[in-house]
Amino acid sequence: MKHYFLIFALMIFAAGTFAQTPAGIKLGFVDSETILKQLPEAIKAQGDLDAIYQKWTAQLDSMSQTFQEAVANYQKQSATMKESQKKEMEQKLVAQRQMVEEFQRSKFAQGTGEVYQKQEEFLKPVKDKVLKTIETVAKEEGMQFVFDKTEQAAILLYADSAYEITYKVLDKLKRGK
Repeated sequence: MKHYFLIFALMIFAAGTFAQTPAGIKLGFVDSETILKQLPEAIKAQGDLDAIYQKWTAQLDSMSQTFQEAVANYQKQSATMKESQKKEMEQKLVAQRQMVEEFQRSKFAQGTGEVYQKQEEFLKPVKDKVLKTIETVAKEEGMQFVFDKTEQAAILLYADSAYEITYKVLDKLKRGK
């Protein structure tokens, strides 16, 4: 309950702060999702990332399937195996499971996996270019602040569309100026 009260109090404070914004301050906003969905460099980077992700997912699926088949085979044959054969097969299965888990961890671990490293590698130049262009457009328009209006991060609760610069930024990015 305290958590909700704190959020409500912060919203009221923020609303009061924006209501008292000096007349000389000009605000703008962009929808970064729209920019990234329409910018050719971002589309290519996302496509390259998706291709790598699909390749690694297929590899992981194949490794998992092979492991599951080995487990099923072991379960069928374990009744007729000698104890030494069982131990040897169990050790192989443990090693195989660890290999699958290590592959999954190395490729897909949140923040440290290769997928996230590739995402940074492919998308950082695009994001840097977009941010620089936003800064350029904001300065041209005389804006002191530019907010991002995305569905994932609802930073902006209301915005008059007259101050949206998404398409100006996108146009400038596409023209290369």
